[in-house]
Amino acid sequence: MTNLAVVGGGVIGLSAAWRAAAKKHDVTLYDPEPARGGASWLAGGMLAPVTEAWPGEEDILRLGEESLKRWPGFARDLEKEGVTPGLAEHGTLVVAFDRADAGYLDILAGHLHSLGRTAERLTGREVKRLEPGVGSVRSGLHVPGDLAVDNRKLLDALYAACVNHRVRFVRERVEELPDAEAVVLAAGAWTGQLHPLLAGAVRPLKGEILRLKPRRGCLPPPTHTVRAVVEGRPIYLVPRGDQELVLGATQYEAGFDRAVTVRGVRELLEGAERIYPAVTEYELVESAAGLRAGSRDALPYLGVLDGSVFAATGHHRNGLLMAPVTADAVVAWLEGDEPPEGTAAASPARLHQKEHV
Repeated sequence: MTNLAVVGGGVIGLSAAWRAAAKKHDVTLYDPEPARGGASWLAGGMLAPVTEAWPGEEDILRLGEESLKRWPGFARDLEKEGVTPGLAEHGTLVVAFDRADAGYLDILAGHLHSLGRTAERLTGREVKRLEPGVGSVRSGLHVPGDLAVDNRKLLDALYAACVNHRVRFVRERVEELPDAEAVVLAAGAWTGQLHPLLAGAVRPLKGEILRLKPRRGCLPPPTHTVRAVVEGRPIYLVPRGDQELVLGATQYEAGFDRAVTVRGVRELLEGAERIYPAVTEYELVESAAGLRAGSRDALPYLGVLDGSVFAATGHHRNGLLMAPVTADAVVAWLEGDEPPEGTAAASPARLHQKEHV
């Protein structure tokens, strides 16, 4: 049994703490607001490695798909702990608003086809048949294998699972490594402040997100996750089981600023209105901004920093998606087992390599 300190109480830290404690390791988790204070609380909940794919990012796709395969079992194990994580299997619909945006879909579809991934091209009319509430679009791409999860139900489930396995919670922000036999750094955008190798390698990426609800008489939210490119700007609409719609997300460099801006809200609502016009009559129930943990190359840092410290950070837009594979990598490290497939490319050892180039 190892005395393990996990720094960070978002989806990555909670997942690692739960899986390690379930293996009978002695786990303490450090976070001032576990399950509430970080980017995980504001996430859209898409588990969509295929529709996030892009040429040149094959390592990210490989790691994301490995984690996606683990998600059904991960969700079932959480349900056994007593709280459902709200996993949905409605797939993703990617749509293009105009001719230029359709070119983006052409590149994405060609890339996925070259990798042997399933993605069905749709005309604008076929998109409307699949999702009648979608507005006038040029074309679409249907990816049936993508999943989605209710991020807040997931965090509640993970917190409950940690309590079940007697994880201790220290509700404070740490500024130096805790005294433990092993340490997992999973503090998201703040992780770069905790280890010299990660200084400057992890940075905050601000993203604004809105939550909407249809009022009486409104068209209900779409049945699929709808991703779109509107005049070059990405946008997504993720339906929730309680008739809520999550709309996101802007992304830009703003340091640790978490203020919601008028510009960000306007861009999201204008884009959503063009793709799903009914949202103009929805109730705006929440606006917030979170800080994703960006890495230098969009791959997370997942592996040993030194003999007793393990990095689990830099997941960018893919924290929820990659939670299962990250937690399993942590347990493999603690148990001396072979790490999951796809994690080798995410090793923080690449930071050493770039320093010597």
